[in-house]
Amino acid sequence: MTSQLSKQENLKYANPKKLAELGRSVADRLNVHPQVQWLESPHVQFFVHQNFLSDSDCAMLIDMIEANSQPSNLYKGTEREGYRTSDSCNVDIADPDIRRIDDSICDLMGLPNTHSEILQGQRYKAGQEFKDHHDFFHESEPYWKFEATNGGQRTWTAMVYLNEPEEGGATAFPQLEYQVEPRKGMLLTWNNMGLDGRPNLNTLHAGTPVIKGTKYIITKWFRFNRWKGRWFD
Repeated sequence: MTSQLSKQENLKYANPKKLAELGRSVADRLNVHPQVQWLESPHVQFFVHQNFLSDSDCAMLIDMIEANSQPSNLYKGTEREGYRTSDSCNVDIADPDIRRIDDSICDLMGLPNTHSEILQGQRYKAGQEFKDHHDFFHESEPYWKFEATNGGQRTWTAMVYLNEPEEGGATAFPQLEYQVEPRKGMLLTWNNMGLDGRPNLNTLHAGTPVIKGTKYIITKWFRFNRWKGRWFD
């Protein structure tokens, strides 16, 4: 099955040359930030910022997630039983605290808010997980025709851990043989594209099962073009 877009059309929504330039720009910005640490992988542009969010912001976001979460979903046609068992919600973008947090992530990355999706809150109770997946869009999938015109390819992912479950819940990158343990307030970010500006298969990752307690995170995805604020169904 194809994306039903021509090669020339795809360049409007996922141009490797421009995506490579974008990746270098964000990485250069993060590399000179005094509070950002480069996770030294030759395969992925990968960074962390400890204590990015305060305890009070983490608590506020957890309350929002608790109040609004629904079972997480997958794109139509890609559903697999037991593959994503967490709960999710989009936070209230009209809330001034959410706008402040949203802007702080964009400022850190040097990317415009107009090119980012709404912050998504996620909750993982004991036993819940999100198995191996990529955040970038597979251009051979039926959903790509919609997402291409809805903002184009996903570029960077920014994730903030809001708490530390008692056991389990790491973010695992099996291709890198590496996993990140949740730390309260820590932001983890990576480029979903490779240095060549094409989807990086090494960004395969999973939210591993929580064994004890509950894990809360927020995730923000950035796009190649302006995000139009519409969702595929």
